[in-house]
Amino acid sequence: MTYQELLSAARDRVGPYCKACPVCDGRACRGVIPGPGGRGTIAERNYFAWQEIYLNMDTICPNVPVDTRTTLFGQALAAPIFAGPVGATKLHYGDLYDDQAYNGLLVPGCAGAGIAAFTGDGTDPAVFAAAVETIGKNGGQGIPTVKPWDHDTLFAKIDAAKAAGAKVLAMDIDAAGLPFLKGRTPPAGSKTVAELREIVRYAGVPFIIKGIMTVRGAEKALEAGAAGIVVSNHGGRVLDGTPATARVLPAIAQAVGGQLTVLVDGGIRSGADILKALALGARAVLIARLYVTAVYGGGQEGVRVLTERLQGELADAMAMCGVHSLAEISAKLVTQG
Repeated sequence: MTYQELLSAARDRVGPYCKACPVCDGRACRGVIPGPGGRGTIAERNYFAWQEIYLNMDTICPNVPVDTRTTLFGQALAAPIFAGPVGATKLHYGDLYDDQAYNGLLVPGCAGAGIAAFTGDGTDPAVFAAAVETIGKNGGQGIPTVKPWDHDTLFAKIDAAKAAGAKVLAMDIDAAGLPFLKGRTPPAGSKTVAELREIVRYAGVPFIIKGIMTVRGAEKALEAGAAGIVVSNHGGRVLDGTPATARVLPAIAQAVGGQLTVLVDGGIRSGADILKALALGARAVLIARLYVTAVYGGGQEGVRVLTERLQGELADAMAMCGVHSLAEISAKLVTQG
């Protein structure tokens, strides 16, 4: 299967919101709530911000192979790429797969391709239960992501994830802005630093907090004991008017990057974009929309095809910028437009 064949197949299988566009820039699904387009034009803003960062080409260097491998949170990765968490697949992407079936293809597909998937969560307990079971069956290669539920619900999900074999956990704290979390009894939503600290300690495994968009937010996550953060505005789905993740990443990485692992998502669509993110201080990226297209277009094989494409593009971009390992990447590789 080629990437073009994958795209063609996906266009017949997703919808009505996602169009499996050749370039996923957020314009064709603009303003679709709660679907792929998110609120306003934030999804577009995420994408175009990466296009306004330029790579500094330099091929006066040794002609040696490029190594894209890394290890994060104890998980060996062929490239600094995670598939991002996706939920409510039937609502957002059509009837072909429910969340359980989607994760059942994504998690082993990523593990087979040498990377790892974050999995999503939802109001149906079966979604999270199936996701952690799949991660456990794949040697713990994957990261279950819980919503900021009330205390009892959250702790029960952490117990289930660890019992299934999950070795890393995450919370998308910015999901506090999603409508289905509001008005719950007991309440779900925002957490204090003290509450997060209790959650991190209870988890007892590396814990990642997703949805950080300010230096102060990153410092709070560090204070709570997080092992990592994801610089993310939830794909532009929770608050209109937020900046692009590429714009806030450098300051956040400079502030806390030496003390915890900084990841980033939002509009990253190519290996060149991945290199830009790494140059701005991220250790790896999360990509969700392209992996949706990959699963809908080709199942586990589609995940492999996409991952190989992204890894190859990253290696090519690194070589053209004169770096041959992730450790050599620095801010010197990019120019802000």
